[in-house]
Amino acid sequence: MTTPDTDPHWVDEAAGPVVRPYAVTGGRAKPRNGHNVVALLLATRTAPPQEAWMAPEHAQIVDLCQRPIALAEVAANLGLPLGTVRVLLDGLLDRGLVRVSEPREAAALPDNSVFEALINGLRAL
Repeated sequence: MTTPDTDPHWVDEAAGPVVRPYAVTGGRAKPRNGHNVVALLLATRTAPPQEAWMAPEHAQIVDLCQRPIALAEVAANLGLPLGTVRVLLDGLLDRGLVRVSEPREAAALPDNSVFEALINGLRAL
């Protein structure tokens, strides 16, 4: 009989640790924020010593955010789903350890008449 401890296919070493995202977030599944994936995160200070509320991932996020970094990059560096990182980010924002800068709205494109006038002007050359 093969047990999970002896089955070579039970856990693939390349897969990394087998921890469900909800375990990392303490059971929370929905973030309070809806920050854009390209929003820039920046730590307001270095990570404090490990406190009771902090998961190791909180400290990793603060370490990654010592320079401006996109939310999606943080998730990729930690190997966690974006939603999980958003939940973790809530705790850091509540304690003022991280600041978020949302991207600016893209300027509205001019209507087609401007492009038509440009094309007509170029054709006239």
